[in-house]
Amino acid sequence: MSTSQTEWHRVGPVEELKQTELQEVRVEGKAVALSYREGKFGAVGGHCLHAGGPLGHGRLDGDRIVCPWHGWKVNRCDGLTGSGQAGVEVYELKEEDGALWISTAPPTPRKPVNHEPHPLARPVKREPGPIRVVGISTTGMDAEEPRYSTSEALLEEALKHAAAQGCETKLIKLNELKFKHCEGYYSKSAKACTWPCTLTQMDDEDNLEPVYEAFVHWADVSLIATPIRWGVASSLYFKMAERMNCVQNQITINDRVLIQNKVASFIITGGQDNVQGVAGQMLTFFSELGFTFPQFPYVAHSRGWSAEDMENNIKYVQQSEHLRQGACELVDRAVAKAKTLLESSECKTKIGRGGRKAGGGAVDAR
Repeated sequence: MSTSQTEWHRVGPVEELKQTELQEVRVEGKAVALSYREGKFGAVGGHCLHAGGPLGHGRLDGDRIVCPWHGWKVNRCDGLTGSGQAGVEVYELKEEDGALWISTAPPTPRKPVNHEPHPLARPVKREPGPIRVVGISTTGMDAEEPRYSTSEALLEEALKHAAAQGCETKLIKLNELKFKHCEGYYSKSAKACTWPCTLTQMDDEDNLEPVYEAFVHWADVSLIATPIRWGVASSLYFKMAERMNCVQNQITINDRVLIQNKVASFIITGGQDNVQGVAGQMLTFFSELGFTFPQFPYVAHSRGWSAEDMENNIKYVQQSEHLRQGACELVDRAVAKAKTLLESSECKTKIGRGGRKAGGGAVDAR
């Protein structure tokens, strides 16, 4: 469109706008990221290609705008990403009578990022097969210098028992995974917390994907084992739990429940007490994700606050047939609950399909 045919929106005095390196302005209700650097203004679409973050509230890195949500970058003048194959809209600018004007004509079109969806982004659908049980060990130790873990030992006993009963089983040890701490994107904006987790999408070296895959897509039963550390669950447990925000936040952001018809149970051991406090946090957290629980959803062991002779605590667990049996009975209860949930879900699906089919034609109710 030629300049003579273009309508213009007055942004403000040039000298005043030069004082701010990057800011958001509104043009006919649309957000525009306006920048100034080395004697030149730039104006591009105000929403990041990745998750719609507000580019005008970001920062400049040379001639690139860094999105404040997840750090994605676009050129402040031509709107292109580093690859040059995608970019945000670009607006025409002019200076006249000491003021900066921006064209209200349609900007250059937005070029979205074209890439394959992340594997975790697929629809949540249970594939046919036996009950699947994942065990998550949250104990921390040096993998090169392994030691006996009471919580992990009981977890392994439970998984062995489940496999003997015909279940598919999988053991995930958090201490063998390298994954980042949650960066609190939700605190920047609710929609900045994405599913799949932004850290998982952006960093191929972040290893939490197997945990997300197990919780959301694979397992019918999730059995989480933790030691007691200063009256609470392990630090690795909380590191994982914080990264599960992206699952829980889908409920509040998109009314999308990723966890359905799934069961969680817990194994808690420690030389110090507060079993019920640890269990309470875990029950609350996993219920918020959407998990359900069997009757008596955890087994636990502690010799109390004064039991500083930890070597005897280990011996007790190693020699306790009662604890091993308890772990086996726990997974039995969880598997039975999972079967009930799946059978109920299948029944509702059949009823729903039948109801729709019957509603499609005339029915003689006499």
